[in-house]
Amino acid sequence: MQTSFTPEQLDDPHVAHSETILRSCVHCGFCTATCPTYVTLGNELDSPRGRIYLIKEMLENDRPADAKTVLHIDRCLSCLACMTTCPSGVNYMHLVDHARAHIEKTYERPFMDRLIRTILAQVLPYPGRFKASLYAARLGRPFAPLLKSIGPLRRFGAMLDLAPKKIARPSPYARPGAHAPASETRGRVAILTGCAQPVLDPGINEATIKLLTRIGVEVVVPKGEGCCGALVHHMGREDKALADARRNVDAWMREVDNGGLDAIIITASGCGTTIKDYGHMLRLDPAYAEKAARVSALAKDIIEYLAGIDLPAPSVEPGLTVAYHSACSMQHGQRITTLPKTLLTAAGFTVKDPPEGHLCCGSAGTYNIMQPEIATQLKERKVRNIESTRPDVIATGNIGCITQIASGTDIPIVHTVALLNWAYGGDRPAGVPEARAGKRTSLEALVEAAE
Repeated sequence: MQTSFTPEQLDDPHVAHSETILRSCVHCGFCTATCPTYVTLGNELDSPRGRIYLIKEMLENDRPADAKTVLHIDRCLSCLACMTTCPSGVNYMHLVDHARAHIEKTYERPFMDRLIRTILAQVLPYPGRFKASLYAARLGRPFAPLLKSIGPLRRFGAMLDLAPKKIARPSPYARPGAHAPASETRGRVAILTGCAQPVLDPGINEATIKLLTRIGVEVVVPKGEGCCGALVHHMGREDKALADARRNVDAWMREVDNGGLDAIIITASGCGTTIKDYGHMLRLDPAYAEKAARVSALAKDIIEYLAGIDLPAPSVEPGLTVAYHSACSMQHGQRITTLPKTLLTAAGFTVKDPPEGHLCCGSAGTYNIMQPEIATQLKERKVRNIESTRPDVIATGNIGCITQIASGTDIPIVHTVALLNWAYGGDRPAGVPEARAGKRTSLEALVEAAE
């Protein structure tokens, strides 16, 4: 794509980076076939190619964002399916991140839009506030249908619909501290606690820590870490996102300097995509650029880490059929596609790939709140495709997807690591059917391991 930025504009490193991305686009349109909003809405401006034109015009003319541009950028899920499909290697993620930051600085949103975005930014990244809001949602849930019928308030209705009816008890495994391995030490890792996940499903990290310590890995929950910054980053609130990133970099580097780390384990793939990008996000900060790059290099999804070590023979033969939902942040953001299915198969599950697995479920951070109509269409499409495989259980690697899909089906949906923890000696996840093939004897497990 030809561009015409001035030398003065290109003195801004953010503009210079975006200009390089724009030039790599060749207008081929391959991205339109895999873009969920284009597939759903059929509008060229709701495709990556259309949004790239809008971003180019906005940045090249060095003008404030207008309502038309904001509408179509806001409809982007940041699922990054376009990056998987693009033959030219266009880094759409960095381009749309820059566009959102520009929008945040130059566009005054309508009052209700500003209000709900501020509420989300001030509540979701903070576990205490988030949990308090879920208790409040219990009182407001009966009013959800009314709120959804009033245009300016429909997003508040969407929030109430998504709030869980039962609030999980906090897990002691979320507290800062070290968890010693149960056998000879094979490694030492830190684990991200995060913000929304420990409130919605603290059992995910608990299962992860139990599994890792059982197989000989020390797990550290660092003091001082928190939200990865993804939620506000996708809202264009760059200063807050970078502050979150710096705080986490400091927390993890203290552990690197005090005992070393083999990896930083992340169990929410949406967070993983952002943390793996810390090196880019903080590249212009001389105090953090090198440290952030080291953190990004250490960051691994739990599935990546488990795939890189020798696991023992499973102690349970589940014999269940699992529909594996590959979260967008996993398959497109981190390019982790086959490893989860390989590990589940090795653990004794029969794994099914739902049709249209490349399409987003509509969760996408806060998207199912900010764009509830589109998100609902995508959820219904995703649920139909998953249910067509007739699974016993659904597995995925992102808490947002779990929450979104669970609101549209009665099939139990759990984190992939919860199933693996069960197969390798842990507790069966709540709601998951009992094993069909039964438990192995210790002798059988030893024989298989020897083979």
